[in-house]
Amino acid sequence: MGTTINLQIEHEFAHYLLNEAKKRLLDYENRFSANDANSLLMKVNQFAGIEAVAVDPDIFELIKIGKVYSVDLSNTLNIAIGPLIKLWKIGFSDAKVPTQAEIDERLTLIDPNLIQLNDEKQSVYLERKGMEIDLGALAKGFFADQIKHFLKKAGVKKGIIDLGGNVLLLGSHPTNPDTLWRVGVQNPFMTRNNLVGLLKVKDKSVVTSGIYERTFVYNGEEYHHIFDSKTGYPVKNNIASLTIVSKESLTGELYTTMYYQAEAHDIIEQINQIQDLEAIVITKNSEILITHGLVNDFIKVD
Repeated sequence: MGTTINLQIEHEFAHYLLNEAKKRLLDYENRFSANDANSLLMKVNQFAGIEAVAVDPDIFELIKIGKVYSVDLSNTLNIAIGPLIKLWKIGFSDAKVPTQAEIDERLTLIDPNLIQLNDEKQSVYLERKGMEIDLGALAKGFFADQIKHFLKKAGVKKGIIDLGGNVLLLGSHPTNPDTLWRVGVQNPFMTRNNLVGLLKVKDKSVVTSGIYERTFVYNGEEYHHIFDSKTGYPVKNNIASLTIVSKESLTGELYTTMYYQAEAHDIIEQINQIQDLEAIVITKNSEILITHGLVNDFIKVD
């Protein structure tokens, strides 16, 4: 998954359960990867414009969820974005700024409406050759929720699932007097582990997305990995990072991606109206905006 994974639980058979969780995460990565030619997801992509491919129920479920949100062009999420991501290659050593002709050609291949799903056969068909599904914007959240479900079913009542930028907490903290976990919010202008603050949470998911995660500088201009499906270029706005606090990790992944093209104050205003959802937005001029429900739970670090 290209990140450091940290799993901690309290349980009589913690060692066994953590090993099993690790196996499941490796299995998810192997099947859901958009960068492994042998993954089941890549089989769908390789048969684009040729025929439908039957997939595992969990992959079908995530593709179906992703398509529902992707067809709404008012947000940034698009699981059909694969051809554009692989054109720019931001985050890889051969990243480049493509020509406008190359971008225009890829824009014809990223329409999520061209993803055909057959519920009865659990199959996926991409209508145009060259199309590629990329579930990277959702996968970690989905994986975290699945691991949490497995651990809770096994009787785990306290723990932490940290998939790098995606933290899912089980129950209350085992030693803190107030029973709340402390989750760090990354300073988007500094190296990893430099924080702007701490969030006090219990039995919640904390997901952060930011333009600092994968960047590429060309001719003095910096490009990041969050794309606008209408232009083919990285999203342009005043957001440096967006953190979502929610019950489920997949929800956090959805909203950090969907809302990334909005303006900071609009994001806060909209999320203030959504039950069981909170947000922290850090702007490019270092302003920190917080939804009402987090005002007393965010500790700023000087």
